Amino acid sequence: ARLEEDLGVALFERHGPKVVLTKAGAELLREGRHLLKAAEDLEHRVRRVASGWETEFAIGMDSMFAPICLHADITDFYAVADQTRLRIGVDSLSGPWESLLDHRVDLLVAAAGEGPSGGGYVSEPMGTVEFVFAVAPTHALAHHTGPLGKSELQAHRAIVVADSARRLAPRTVGLLFGQDTLTVPDMRSKLDFQLAGLGFGFLPRVLAQPAIDAGRLLEKRVEEPRPAETFHLAWRSDEGGEARAWWLARMRREGMLERLMRRCA
Repeated sequence: ARLEEDLGVALFERHGPKVVLTKAGAELLREGRHLLKAAEDLEHRVRRVASGWETEFAIGMDSMFAPICLHADITDFYAVADQTRLRIGVDSLSGPWESLLDHRVDLLVAAAGEGPSGGGYVSEPMGTVEFVFAVAPTHALAHHTGPLGKSELQAHRAIVVADSARRLAPRTVGLLFGQDTLTVPDMRSKLDFQLAGLGFGFLPRVLAQPAIDAGRLLEKRVEEPRPAETFHLAWRSDEGGEARAWWLARMRREGMLERLMRRCA
């Protein structure tokens, strides 16, 4: 009521015990949320300028990696920056790059492939990941001899990871035109479905090797192997704070990608 008096505008319509927003009230609510977010962003910027440390720092990862892979790094980070709130996000294929460009994350750790054109960010390679083609022993292709070609693969279902990007062009890997697919949210789900014999596909060797060694997956030769893929560290080319500097130094350590893969295997 006080706000309505100050503005001289009706913000609510009252029908007995029921109260609903007027058009003016709905507009105030909508704009108010933007103002609150702007005030929060301003507070974060002021605190960062004062201390040098971001009040919040968001890290994006490819869905091949579980965020728990970073547990040792996060523990060490909190020892020097316990006032910075961390947020970890996971996306697939082009999704991590989109989250960086859209300012949803501040740093990408192990993002697959080359980033999109247009600039606005800096990236550097962390290393490469080898892929292996594998099927369950119960799959129809399990007993096929010789390298598998398009004619053999076309007749069977591929397990594919969905691209989580909404704005960038979606990325597909190794699909044949018109092929039946089962689309899953991440690489670990892909591994599970291939173990269940529901389809085939390429898997990171570090994830598939334990199942291959145990006889739960069979490695098969294909006429068109998937080449090893480079994974990148990436950040926007704007001024960063101490949290970004700490994480960049940490992730640039020799062999970091291999350590992350081993932690997640």
